[in-house]
Amino acid sequence: MFWRKTFYINHLNLLLNMRKNLLSFLLITFLFMGLSVKLKSQTAGTLTFTYTQTAPTTQATKNLLAVWIEDNNGNFIKTKMRYWGSQTTDHLPTWTAKSAQNLTDASTGATRTASTSPTAFGSKTITWNGTNASGAVVPDGTYKVFVESTYCNPEPAFGTHCYLVNYTFTKGAVADHQTPTGDANFSAITLNWVPAVAVENINANSEINIFPNPSNGIITVEYKDAAVIKVENISGEVIYNESIKKSGAGSKTIDLSQYSNGTYFVVVQKAGKELKYKILLNK
Repeated sequence: MFWRKTFYINHLNLLLNMRKNLLSFLLITFLFMGLSVKLKSQTAGTLTFTYTQTAPTTQATKNLLAVWIEDNNGNFIKTKMRYWGSQTTDHLPTWTAKSAQNLTDASTGATRTASTSPTAFGSKTITWNGTNASGAVVPDGTYKVFVESTYCNPEPAFGTHCYLVNYTFTKGAVADHQTPTGDANFSAITLNWVPAVAVENINANSEINIFPNPSNGIITVEYKDAAVIKVENISGEVIYNESIKKSGAGSKTIDLSQYSNGTYFVVVQKAGKELKYKILLNK
């Protein structure tokens, strides 16, 4: 009898230990899975990058440009701008080598001059929606926006670029606003990564209609009732603010043509409620 009792006790202890080990394993697994999900977060959002390039004293009427995104390990993500002529396809060597000339979602064209749009020099703006060339949102982390320019001071040798620069930013759930220091060639540099926010679906809200979206600068806001209509940029700065004195339905035409391309938010306040709608300015 004694040996049977001992056997059952030992067997019970074995089962309890197995259960304890299984629970520990599951707990560690779930923690690891949670950490993995956190590490692989893929926040949607918009990067708006602007800069102004000073025209050099030589070759001041033409330029070749490339702007692209890389991850922090130097892996190519997406081209956002590439301008070169049929006789100058060797003048953007770094972009060519890194991108394999992938132009998905890029602004393209021939050599830029003083009469093209955009011009050879002056202000430029690009936006990036956080996706790669395949259209998938890339993991959160450190990224770089590169600019390669063929002409600057002094004029480069044939088959080379003159100017190559990159700016680092963080893509994630927190906004990243930067104004890097410029130099003799680049100035007025801004980088604004803004994660996607929860906004009203305009099409699903019969009380509000905003069009066109994307817009070339002029938008119309139709409403059934509103107390205040505002427009904010991606930094949260209010660039338009108007109180509506007349109750009931109405409409407002708002001119945003003086502002840079990128994401903006129309905010409609009414009866203690605030509704926010995302619009894209693309002139």
